[in-house]
Amino acid sequence: MVKSSFVLALTVLSLFSSQLYSAKCETDTIKRNIFHSEKQDKQEVNKINKDYIIRVKKRASDIKLDGLINEDDWRKGEIINLSHMVLPYDTGQATARSEVMMTYDEKAFYLAFIFHDTVPGKRPVESLRRDFVFTNNDNFSIYIDPFNDQTTGYSFGISASGAQRDGSISNGNVNNLMWDCKWQSVIKNFGDRWTGEVRIPFKSIRYKTGVDHWGIQISRNDMKLNEKSAWAPVPRQFATATLSYAGQLLWETPPRRSGLRLTFIPYLNSSISQNIENGENPKYKYNFGLDSKIGLSTSLNLDLTYNPDFSQAEVDDQVTNLDRFELYFPEKRQFFLENSDLFGSFGTDNIRPFFSRRVGLDAPVLAGARLSGKIGRDWRLGLMDMQTEKEGNLLVRNFFVASFQKKVFARSNVGGVFVNKEQINAPLDWQDGNKYNRIVGLEYNLASRDNFLNSKFFAQKSFTSGKMTSEEYTQGINFAYSRKSHLLEMEELYVGRDYNAEAGYVPRKDYLKVNPKATFNFFPKNGLLEYHGFSTEVVNFYSPWNMELIERQISANYFLQFKNRAHLVIINELNYLVLQKDYDPTNNGKYYLPAESSYKWYKFALSFTSDNSKLFKYLIHSGYGGYYNGERWIVEGNLNYRVQPYGYISLVYSYNNLILPAPWNHSGLWLVGTKLDMTFTDKLFFSTYIQYNQQINNININARFQWRYKPVSDLFIVYTDNYFPEYMVEKNRALVLKISYWFN
Repeated sequence: MVKSSFVLALTVLSLFSSQLYSAKCETDTIKRNIFHSEKQDKQEVNKINKDYIIRVKKRASDIKLDGLINEDDWRKGEIINLSHMVLPYDTGQATARSEVMMTYDEKAFYLAFIFHDTVPGKRPVESLRRDFVFTNNDNFSIYIDPFNDQTTGYSFGISASGAQRDGSISNGNVNNLMWDCKWQSVIKNFGDRWTGEVRIPFKSIRYKTGVDHWGIQISRNDMKLNEKSAWAPVPRQFATATLSYAGQLLWETPPRRSGLRLTFIPYLNSSISQNIENGENPKYKYNFGLDSKIGLSTSLNLDLTYNPDFSQAEVDDQVTNLDRFELYFPEKRQFFLENSDLFGSFGTDNIRPFFSRRVGLDAPVLAGARLSGKIGRDWRLGLMDMQTEKEGNLLVRNFFVASFQKKVFARSNVGGVFVNKEQINAPLDWQDGNKYNRIVGLEYNLASRDNFLNSKFFAQKSFTSGKMTSEEYTQGINFAYSRKSHLLEMEELYVGRDYNAEAGYVPRKDYLKVNPKATFNFFPKNGLLEYHGFSTEVVNFYSPWNMELIERQISANYFLQFKNRAHLVIINELNYLVLQKDYDPTNNGKYYLPAESSYKWYKFALSFTSDNSKLFKYLIHSGYGGYYNGERWIVEGNLNYRVQPYGYISLVYSYNNLILPAPWNHSGLWLVGTKLDMTFTDKLFFSTYIQYNQQINNININARFQWRYKPVSDLFIVYTDNYFPEYMVEKNRALVLKISYWFN
């Protein structure tokens, strides 16, 4: 696997050469009006909402993106109405009138909309920041399925303040908002309506050429009405991004190939940092790097990176860690995000053979390549090769991932993954177990056409140099059956004692888990409630060797959803635990409960989320009950006040009062974080995050300024500081300046 980078590079050169030839021939082909003569894609359209069709014609004149909807092409085209209510009910007509129009040309897809108000007053918006939260803003969203596979696609949205939102869709409805691309939009606000125009270049997305229909869904969120509406009807238990419920966009002639898509994103970086705690002098660093995107076809993309820098990534939210296992923090680095499900969705939440945050965790990334996308109608392919630099005692390491998905039936697929982490130029006397670690996995994802049934079956085997046992594997089964009135779930997982995924996320091993869960909803016709119901769950962990119960959690919760979107949950839990290792319940590492000791306790909690259409909103969670050999009282939540459309200030708090016997005695752990997020315009952003974590004895200050001076081209200034809380003695600090530009 040491040579995997060179093999991938040769493959890339071959594909790139063929693409140049293909681009040269394309002009002559288009002149012959190829799309009227070539064989059309005969793939079956989505049957659920097959009668929801919009026929889109090519524009006859120029369209000026000004949000005014005054061009002839808008008046001459079909107009669709977002007449179906999704929330608070999915059986009625939307109260607000919403009209959407579409057209296109050789280079881009255009949309226009007119959203009428039924309730006077300001339209609620959170800020001007990109990738806003759908439920916190009056907004318009479109979801497209260019491959008609009801599994992968893209989302684009605009808030009533003009903020943009874009994401890539995987697994039928999972919307990853960390993905970005170039597109344009303009909105106009009037007293009784707001309007907008959108232009999405075909080169910004992946699609299959020669296809005369795409899946499409359009949605509006009206917070003054607390109403979400859609063009094609969607059962309320599903997100409107659920592609199996999309309607059909029928092109007058299919979008042509967008030509050679070649993007370069160079960056320059300078920084100064100082580790005061270790008595070090300030260190100055200047750096440069390059990201590149090459569209090998309209559905297959190659990403290359050299000396990448991720200093502008948003800081993680700190938490008080009272868990016995490693915590999970999501990936935020742009390079890893497109088609990320091809690499990171194998297995299940706590059994991932590959977790991209392992790459570059303890050593800088030198270079990498990623090939991902669609091949033909039913195949998806992912190849990734990343190499880190030598750092201290850590050798150069190579991370290689190969995966595939083959569509079967309407929405199901079979997939496989291979992960290799390898030490480069390891000495001959290097200790066994450290030279390489490999994972091979297979899985079957079963999804019914109507999305009511979703199941996964997977198995993975690890290989570590110098080690071979019968317990180096894991397997699992997930099952979920969802209807409006109930959700039935079942999970069975096994992780062997010696299963080893060094490039993955597997916080716990050596167990068999059996986890049934049921949720029931009731929908009253009158009153303040939109719905209410209860859920019950049993989580059992067994020792695989003797099937002895080592952990059990039984929960019975009641929830109430109010028509104004406020939400109340009443939580009851019974816990039983046999420790498999010595454990400190405060996670301070001083005193430990012994392995093989057992504990039982009960916990009661309340959680309330307020109406998020108000300028001031809040979340409060409080609970009390047993905790190992003592008791625990917890109060946590979030207070948020927005100054629309310029941003918000929020306070996140958590207090854990641990009442334990000697030698721990009484222990109170505070975590407080305050965040100021300001968006002066849709191109100028500033955020400051101050976090105090008593458990790790640290105060962190992170300030981040961003100027998007061109589309997807940014200037960042990031300042980070860490202090000892007692006397505000400084630990370390850093100042980073980074500028990048998107050439395409």
